[in-house]
Amino acid sequence: MSAGAVSLDVAVRHRLERIAIDVRLAAGSGLTAIVGPSGAGKTTLLHVIAGLIVPDEGTVVLDGDVLVDRARGVAVPPDRRRIGYVTQDSRLFPHLTVRQNLAYGRWFTAPERRRLGVDAVADMLDLGAFLARRPARLSGGERQRVALGRALVTSPRLLLLDEPLAAVDVGRRQEILPYLDRLRQELALPTIYVTHTLDEVRARAESIVTLGDGRVVDVTPGGAVQSRAAAGPQVG
Repeated sequence: MSAGAVSLDVAVRHRLERIAIDVRLAAGSGLTAIVGPSGAGKTTLLHVIAGLIVPDEGTVVLDGDVLVDRARGVAVPPDRRRIGYVTQDSRLFPHLTVRQNLAYGRWFTAPERRRLGVDAVADMLDLGAFLARRPARLSGGERQRVALGRALVTSPRLLLLDEPLAAVDVGRRQEILPYLDRLRQELALPTIYVTHTLDEVRARAESIVTLGDGRVVDVTPGGAVQSRAAAGPQVG
């Protein structure tokens, strides 16, 4: 599966109880990292892109398809956006096996758009040995790989990762990162990656977007980010 030259254009305003965002963002194929202090609006922005929040104003356009246009009353439901979403909490179904959790994702994709099967994803993420297990018998890193696999089985055209390694210990993070590299190389799947750890994305991101007080305050090519970019609180 190749995503081609997918582009994401976001220009939205939205106010929640404790945060207001006013974001203009353009992202292409590859990995776009989003960093910033707690309360900067990173997760809110992902929720807007995924369709979990309908913004007060603005537009979201993915690969030419208008997902949101508040002026025209357009707001495509989340299950029709073909966007995969993985959070730091894997949110797996505890009563289902790994195979069943992976297969669950396929129900959200029309048959003609299914490009990746359960076995193909399991091979890609080295989950074959765990397919008969339930989540309680997996490590934190293994659960996150299953969550990632469940998102991939939907054959998304965009992947959103909201601090996917935040709840995983440092050693397990180093086990998971190579799989993210593999996805970039084999699937060319456009990815928006929220993190508070720049080392996770410094060498992987096409660009690093810094949010502050709900606005984009800096956009830097991934390879050009220096250690000074990590100064200040990068959490949440």
